[in-house]
Amino acid sequence: MINIDKKMTVDSVMAKIDRLWELSAEKIMSIHATHGAGAASPVFTESGTYTAQGWTEWTQGFQYGSALLQFDATGDESFLEMGRRDTVDKMATHITHTGVHDHGFNNVSTYGTLLRLAGEGRFDASEWERDFYRLALKSSGAVQAGRWTPIEKGGYVHSFNGPHSLFADTMRSLRSLSVAHRLGHTMMGEQDRVVSLLKRIIQHAAATAEYTVYYGEGRDSYDCLGRVAHESIFNTTDGCYRCPNSQQGYSPFSTWTRGLAWVMVGFAEQFEYIQTVDDVELDPFGGRLAIETLWLKAARATCDFYIDHSPTDGIPYWDTGAPGLVHLEGYLDRPSEPDNGHEPVDSSAAAIGAQGLLRLGSILRGRNDSSGDRYWQAGLTVLDTLFGDRYLSGDSSHQGLILHSVYHRPNGWDHIPKGKSVPFGESSMWGDYHARELALYVQRIARGGPYYTFFDV
Repeated sequence: MINIDKKMTVDSVMAKIDRLWELSAEKIMSIHATHGAGAASPVFTESGTYTAQGWTEWTQGFQYGSALLQFDATGDESFLEMGRRDTVDKMATHITHTGVHDHGFNNVSTYGTLLRLAGEGRFDASEWERDFYRLALKSSGAVQAGRWTPIEKGGYVHSFNGPHSLFADTMRSLRSLSVAHRLGHTMMGEQDRVVSLLKRIIQHAAATAEYTVYYGEGRDSYDCLGRVAHESIFNTTDGCYRCPNSQQGYSPFSTWTRGLAWVMVGFAEQFEYIQTVDDVELDPFGGRLAIETLWLKAARATCDFYIDHSPTDGIPYWDTGAPGLVHLEGYLDRPSEPDNGHEPVDSSAAAIGAQGLLRLGSILRGRNDSSGDRYWQAGLTVLDTLFGDRYLSGDSSHQGLILHSVYHRPNGWDHIPKGKSVPFGESSMWGDYHARELALYVQRIARGGPYYTFFDV
């Protein structure tokens, strides 16, 4: 269980955040030099050097989005121009990619960030340039919404595995639909049928809350509060739920912690978004109270699970049911051990999950709910560890920013150092991106800047 530091403040972690941005600049430039025009997207490091794994190129938006976050945090315009140019030149295929559920990752991190920064007056952008970003985001949201599987109670945006597959990840990538809706876009279907993006946001979130998240209510023999299934399987003939599954976790009945983290931050962010939607828009879909109650239930459950099933410093192991954990007696009662010989930690889950903890804490504090302090302080505790010397890479020859990330443990894709038995010491593009996003979120609060949201476009 996380040993929550109740005295930590945003000011007390700013020195670590400043150092992160200093290290981040050099690493972004290094990656840009080795993964420039025509190169496949960097995915994870091997012996400190980013390597590609060409498939859906789901990390390309994180690569270019990292440069834009660097500009946002530091004001260095060279990173703005890098991210701006690469987005325009190389991201177009992601807008209309009908085969993936990753639109919120790729396109909101690039086109969305550029539109947000332009709206904040951070750089001069003509109305035509802004319209270009708006059209990209509207199109991306509609394409993602088109990956729709109807079920008994609504439907969901299905994963790249096919119509039967609901992924935990998509709760965070759902932001593409929210941005498109925020921009006033309406999806059109067969026979000029109008498809509400807001309805699909609400129905996908409801499916995730009901089938992906567990609440200790006896759904199966391994049901405990906040457990998350990476994948939920449905019968596409009649829309009935069939069973949990896992693509990147150890089993359907344990929790892959990066999937858990996607759900944590996804529900918190969507809750913040729904606050900007008028009641009259929500009334046809059950009304604000019902929607907020369900989303907060899922956010609380998953955040509580993360706190209870992470080591004391807040960095979780890659899966709560990983078989080698049996050899790490008492591993939840001490700090994480990246080089333990049995099971890897996953710092990328921490980078994502910490933001979920902080955003839920902020939401509850804003509602005068004292329980928000627990989540807020837990988020700062995770950040403090993540940006400390054990996890933040200060080695200029290592292209990664956050060490000890894991990509796909079951497939054996992660680099294992010679003489070792488990992967450690490497970085991932999503882990590094979300660490930057986490740093920016806290930095803006500490320095009195605008509250950072993905939908402020």
